[in-house]
Amino acid sequence: MTKQIKIRIYPNGKIESKTVGIKGKNCMKYIKEIEDLTEAKTFKSEFTNEYYENETVQNIIYNKEYQQNGNTN
Repeated sequence: MTKQIKIRIYPNGKIESKTVGIKGKNCMKYIKEIEDLTEAKTFKSEFTNEYYENETVQNIIYNKEYQQNGNTN
């Protein structure tokens, strides 16, 4: 899933933002970015279900076999 920050600005000036696809506490890193972008301060925060999920990181290891003379198979 693509990581997104959704920002909604209402006619009365109220601003809501929501992170999507950002799991765990990593979403908290974006609060300052959103405040700077909207020139606003956070008044109230609520956690989505994604906050309680763990972000999985996939490591891929490439293994090449080498012959004694240094050529690859």
